[in-house]
Amino acid sequence: RGGVSEEEIEGERDDKISKDRNVSGAGFCKWFNVRMGFGFISMTSSEGSLVEPPLDVFVHQSKLVMDGFRSLKEGEQVEFTYKKSSKGLESLRVTGPGGGPCAGSERRPKGKVLLQKRKPKGDRCYNCGGLDHHAKECGLPPQPKKCHYCQSIAHMVALCPHKAAAPAPGSQDEHASTSAPPGGCRPFETLYFSLNPSFYAEIMSGCVPKSFNNPPGSSNLALSAQWQEREKCEVFT
Repeated sequence: RGGVSEEEIEGERDDKISKDRNVSGAGFCKWFNVRMGFGFISMTSSEGSLVEPPLDVFVHQSKLVMDGFRSLKEGEQVEFTYKKSSKGLESLRVTGPGGGPCAGSERRPKGKVLLQKRKPKGDRCYNCGGLDHHAKECGLPPQPKKCHYCQSIAHMVALCPHKAAAPAPGSQDEHASTSAPPGGCRPFETLYFSLNPSFYAEIMSGCVPKSFNNPPGSSNLALSAQWQEREKCEVFT
């Protein structure tokens, strides 16, 4: 049939409702509150007849045919049966087009109580670093993995240089005296220095090792200078 007036639709609808109280309609979701679990459908046709302008039909989540969390997405096409009550038009059973399950909304209600419990703990989102939510609730796409301590993407927390305790004053010389010589040493020098750390420490401090026999006619100062020059040219290059 062609378009009919709202008064004619209401008259026919009231007659059908008074007889079998099971009238079919079709339309789309006008809005739906996922937290409260209800909304309204804009009915564009009733029993195959065009409804102009569309009429609002109340819908509760318990009337939706679908699995899991029940809701409707704004603009979603639906088919339904409805009745007229003292409060207006109410849906009895709501399906997708062709009687299939409703698609539903991707939105989910946010638990304010849970957020209030989490705030005092100081939890942090591992995805964006925010303090007001967890990673599973983060609205940003997956971010590059980063250090949880300093937020750098160059390393993980296990290798964070900022987390390591700063060396105490005066401990740098001690550390240098016991550390292995840098790369570039010839094999026999690397082996000797690793087996004789005190020998290497004396050389680094500018002193001639006591275990070293001075060549005839050479002074300690001159020999020390020669060893330091050798360190620069052969050991550290």
